[in-house]
Amino acid sequence: MKDRIRLIYTNGNFGLVVATLILLGVLSVFSDSFLTPFNLYTTARTLSLYAFIGLSQAIVLVVGDMNLSVGAIGGLSTITVGYFIEIQGYPGWLAVILALIVGMICGALNGVVTAKFGINAFIVTLATSFIFTGINFGFTQGFSFVNIPKSFTLIGKGKVIGIPFIFIFTLFAFVVLFMFFKYSLVSRRILAVGENQEAAKFSGINISNIKMLAHILSGFIASLAAILFVSRMGSASPVMGQDWLIISFAVAIIGGTALSGGGISALGVLIGAIIMVMIKNGLILLETNIYWEQSFLGLLILIAVGIDRVRNIYNQKRLLA
Repeated sequence: MKDRIRLIYTNGNFGLVVATLILLGVLSVFSDSFLTPFNLYTTARTLSLYAFIGLSQAIVLVVGDMNLSVGAIGGLSTITVGYFIEIQGYPGWLAVILALIVGMICGALNGVVTAKFGINAFIVTLATSFIFTGINFGFTQGFSFVNIPKSFTLIGKGKVIGIPFIFIFTLFAFVVLFMFFKYSLVSRRILAVGENQEAAKFSGINISNIKMLAHILSGFIASLAAILFVSRMGSASPVMGQDWLIISFAVAIIGGTALSGGGISALGVLIGAIIMVMIKNGLILLETNIYWEQSFLGLLILIAVGIDRVRNIYNQKRLLA
């Protein structure tokens, strides 16, 4: 029995669950609006989007890289959807495929320069974030695509028995992600590269290919998040994704993704999104001055990094014990 209890509280997600429950209790006590059906519906839709944004960062963090261009890729994918639906008159499913291809091409570009040429991912993705953003605004001149058909907004705005379709889709996607990291050979190689690149290399793993794959997946997921945003908003704005960078790091790190690589949890990323959205939602409901929001989010990043550091120290001591 004691071993089972220890297994629970040493699990990386246990602290996240406790933190979520505490935050839920605090917001429920201090805000009568928090547990209303409308607020829960809105929160569920937002956390679904944040979960994919966080995952797009987590998938590169796990191999020891980072992607500062997740928001720029999201913005480029957003206008891709809007352009092909509104201007070219393409059906929604085809616009989605084209946007996903754009996201993967952007990720592949990051991966090629980072993995094949050995240039630091921070520098590469910082540069490509400006490139992608420049293409975005140069192409649209800052104008949004607003003639998105209602059929395209079904997943983003629809619901069944009060549960948003987008939330159901997110749960399904994260179950698939959980299965992927638990059972697939590719996931073991991804984790091995993040844990110890030298050991992975001696095991016959092609490190550059794995890093390439991580960046392509990151671009794909960022593009998927953008598509879901368009479905939720009913429009495609070129400014989409400009605030994703801090969200992506906060959700990923709070969710237990190791900054040094080698660790990721599908459930953790999902809970990280829940915590992030609850904090932002709580600040609004408690009528906190919106101009202080960025300070709170910055502080949240510092706390998340501190938690990651403490987690690493604890794990190292446990291994040495």
